[in-house]
Amino acid sequence: MSEPERLSKRNAIRLENEQRILSAAEKVFAEAGFGGATMQLIADMAGLPKANLHYYFPTKEDLYREVVRNIFNIWLHAADSFDNAPGPIEGIGAYIDAKMEISRRHPDGSKVWASEVMHGAPVIQDYLETTLREWTADRAALIQRWIDEGKMAPIDPRHLLYMLWATTQHYADFGHQIETLNGGRPFSDKQWKAAKDSVKAIILRGIGAV
Repeated sequence: MSEPERLSKRNAIRLENEQRILSAAEKVFAEAGFGGATMQLIADMAGLPKANLHYYFPTKEDLYREVVRNIFNIWLHAADSFDNAPGPIEGIGAYIDAKMEISRRHPDGSKVWASEVMHGAPVIQDYLETTLREWTADRAALIQRWIDEGKMAPIDPRHLLYMLWATTQHYADFGHQIETLNGGRPFSDKQWKAAKDSVKAIILRGIGAV
């Protein structure tokens, strides 16, 4: 095996191990919180020696911040739908679709974020004061532009964003409650589509976009 091939294989193993650790950490942090989680619990969930975790993430806080950063970046990517959208129907509609799909596929990451913020964001306050604040200001300005263009009702853009976050992330953060009300079963593909369509219809009509 050539040196480039060895490096490629080593990188692939590293990425695989990091993903296993992050997936396990997301679940453990969601269930136990930052204080209740241990590196040993996460190692057991990942099926890796504890030493491997410390190799990739020296401390529990390093690992926790990476879990938070991952879900935050996934949410930021979902907001790309805003950037080139001609109006709220396309932009906000696509954002709702993307955020609800994230709630479906990354419920534990959403729960970690919610728990952290509810406890005063002791670990990720810097994210809130920098990246989230800047992102919110940019999207609020875009929504205000749509308002000024007469494409939607004159509302406070920030309260609309808060409503979008609360509604879409509810399907992750309160997933157990939703499953209970759904006869103890997770949503089917058909039910997820109906949920997305309903949320879009309620919000887009409410802001006068349709």
